[in-house]
Amino acid sequence: MNKFLISILSIFIFTSIALNAAVYKGQSEYVKKCVKCHKAGQAFVATKKKREWSVLMKEKGQKLAEIHLESEEKGVEDSHEYFESKAYGKNSKHLQDFLFEYASDSGNVPACN
Repeated sequence: MNKFLISILSIFIFTSIALNAAVYKGQSEYVKKCVKCHKAGQAFVATKKKREWSVLMKEKGQKLAEIHLESEEKGVEDSHEYFESKAYGKNSKHLQDFLFEYASDSGNVPACN
């Protein structure tokens, strides 16, 4: 009985850790979806403070999506499909963690990859 309880507890702990947002997943998402338009690359993330990113990322990044969907800048229409997809909603928590981790007031600098 004791081994069974430990097994269930271990599964619960590892599952809950896996469900949390991850900075590296957010960085990967940023590199795949954002760098091609934001030419400054990952340095772009440091153009805003955590508080500014927090406002943009409320409600699964709805404000950030609205900015992109309403923008009339050249090339932004390529991002519309992504911001309207379920993938964006699913990955927004990871993207938010990445944006917070490397915001200008975080003191952190992202790796080059």
